[in-house]
Amino acid sequence: MYDSIIIGAGPAGLSAGLYAARAGLKTLIIEKSNPGGQIAKTNEVANYPGSIKDPSGPELINRMVEQAKEFGAEIITDNIISVNLDGDIKKIESDENVYETRTVIVATGAEPRLLNATGEKEYTGKGVCYCATCDAPFFKDLQVYVIGGGDAAVEEAIYLTNFARKVTIIHRKDELKAAKSIQEKAFKNDKIDFIWNNEVVDFKGEGILNEITIKNTQTGEIKVLKPENDDFAFGVFVFVGYSPQTKIFENSLKLENKYIVTDEDMNTNIDGVYAAGDVRFKKIKQVVTATNDGAIAAISAGKYIEEKFN
Repeated sequence: MYDSIIIGAGPAGLSAGLYAARAGLKTLIIEKSNPGGQIAKTNEVANYPGSIKDPSGPELINRMVEQAKEFGAEIITDNIISVNLDGDIKKIESDENVYETRTVIVATGAEPRLLNATGEKEYTGKGVCYCATCDAPFFKDLQVYVIGGGDAAVEEAIYLTNFARKVTIIHRKDELKAAKSIQEKAFKNDKIDFIWNNEVVDFKGEGILNEITIKNTQTGEIKVLKPENDDFAFGVFVFVGYSPQTKIFENSLKLENKYIVTDEDMNTNIDGVYAAGDVRFKKIKQVVTATNDGAIAAISAGKYIEEKFN
């Protein structure tokens, strides 16, 4: 029997584990693979407070894991396949185990949707990016491409003009899906160009990305894009949506666009169940906001246990 089980060991889950264990709760963090989530794939985390020395994603996560363990949090690897969140005691089930707990903190995160183009995974972190706030400074005065046509894609393209020499939006249709007000800002920005009716089918490079192949969605014409002005490389930012990891919670927790709905204290629609990080319905998805969510969720869980069971 645990006081709190945290599903997911990204920044939100590890922060929740740290705060819960430090408060004296018997705490278990369950992660299906390696700790870290998306941040573990990031070469440099320069915008997280205090991450000056060795600011890589893996180094930051290693320190978070070590700190959570020091306070007494147990971290295991297991793949959760179902949950029963009714009643005072919640049950978390994997293929071989059943865990019981008084509170649950869901920190399963969200994964960027991939283009499924050849070479995409190989060049992720080497030119292919999914977060402008995280990676834009690496492409200062270089050319970048933005893939997508929704609000996020166009807003991030506008943001990228603060760093890149030129930003080109590649969209598979002949008009954007973004809100008209956002579109107008992009069309008025002299640093933004557009390639319509095209999709990326291939990423290539020598160590870092410096070539992409696009295909016209109407004619099938193939075109290869390479760095301009003697640039050694360029960046490609993919914004075609996120996939929150909420499938096992679909029949129990309130969702909006597949994200878990919470209040500001991370409470879900079920007493004793909380959500934190990118799996939660919110606007800003950053490491610093994920750790904030995790801390709040753990504090809320502690107060719930104190009032309910003591």
